[in-house]
Amino acid sequence: MIRNDLRNVAIIAHVDHGKTTLVDQMLKQGGIYRENQETVTCVMDSGAIERERGITILAKNTAVHYKDVKINIVDTPGHADFGGEVERILKMVNGVILLVDAAEGPMPQTRFVLKKALALGKKAVVVVNKIDRPMARPHEVVDEVLDLFIELGADEEQIEFPVIFASGRDGYATYSPDVPGKDMKPLFDEIVKEIAPPEGDTDGPLQILFSNIEYDDYLGRIGVGRVIRGTVKVGQTVALCHKDGTTSNVKIAKLFMYRGLKRVEEESASVGDIIQVAGIADLEIGETACATDCIEPLPFVKIDEPTLAMNFMVNNSPFAGKDGKFVTSRNLRDRLFREVMTNVSLRVEETDSADTFKVSGRGELHLSILIETMRRENYEFQVSRPQVILKKDENGRTLEPMELAIIEVPEEYVGNVMQKLCSRKGEIEDMDTRSTGMTHLEIKI
Repeated sequence: MIRNDLRNVAIIAHVDHGKTTLVDQMLKQGGIYRENQETVTCVMDSGAIERERGITILAKNTAVHYKDVKINIVDTPGHADFGGEVERILKMVNGVILLVDAAEGPMPQTRFVLKKALALGKKAVVVVNKIDRPMARPHEVVDEVLDLFIELGADEEQIEFPVIFASGRDGYATYSPDVPGKDMKPLFDEIVKEIAPPEGDTDGPLQILFSNIEYDDYLGRIGVGRVIRGTVKVGQTVALCHKDGTTSNVKIAKLFMYRGLKRVEEESASVGDIIQVAGIADLEIGETACATDCIEPLPFVKIDEPTLAMNFMVNNSPFAGKDGKFVTSRNLRDRLFREVMTNVSLRVEETDSADTFKVSGRGELHLSILIETMRRENYEFQVSRPQVILKKDENGRTLEPMELAIIEVPEEYVGNVMQKLCSRKGEIEDMDTRSTGMTHLEIKI
């Protein structure tokens, strides 16, 4: 069965290319607000730290209705440090909206998220955003995006991507940057036309793949996943397939779907629906719920390994006990292992000392957000300097993580920048001059 009344899309992009602002406009024009309802900017950035820093940290779901189609939208983070959020969310959707800044063009995280999406066979709708910027160069950016698709090995169907030009801030999308749009209708039309509707056997044995975990003060742990096959009903008993290969029978206590920003209780859900399930206490990300008479766990996406490690330790300084409420090693241990349940790209290991825990993450920002979150929750602890995680290959050679630095500088400063980076074993991958007069450098460090 093909669900022509449903589309599941994720919005992926480099940091600060306007994903959350675009989702704001899609929600406004998708009719989820009353006419006189007060709204806030970047409504999807609901966490205190997200609002303060102006960044998206956690992937979040919402849904809008356009004509007779329900569009489930997943807003994802743009920082590479939170790439684990993007990787697992791609298992829930049928296609992606690839957002690219009309001035900056494709950036490192654009390459990272697009590579993951193409590898999973997802179709992309390219949106060149911020065409109202003074230094916008939309036509050049489209050519750069095409080069990126070819470089990443996109197949023939993926490379025939539609292009929409938009201004998320001003709330319009258009088929040509020379003709200003009036609303987001062209973007909605392309999503319905280009993104494949979910399909599957509604009468077959149930399969739900859980890709996210949310917490509710009243309902406890809520699993967010997609119905891959069959139909699920409230009160139904299902077999939960754990990562260690064991299974346990659990009951679906409550079932929710998103309508706009609200979680709405439902009695049943079918193939393709993105759902929230309450009542499964020991659910973890990547697990599958199956019909009890047909246990077939689904494979989960492989999350990239951490690159940086820090030691989290009980505070034994002269100022111990003056700042926080939770100060013991047991408090610290419980909180860190609780974080691993929802933060899939984080690793926590116990060390020889009962007061010290090794925490590995994707980068400084990834770990600093965890530290700041715990501090605000009244945890008191101390941390060591971050250390790069080195590995050995099968030949015994030591390997270290590599990053691609993309820098745009005025021509007179190019020599200084190259000298600084090359002194740290930087390798120049690409160098060209933009129409704006700036020099574009790509250096592997």
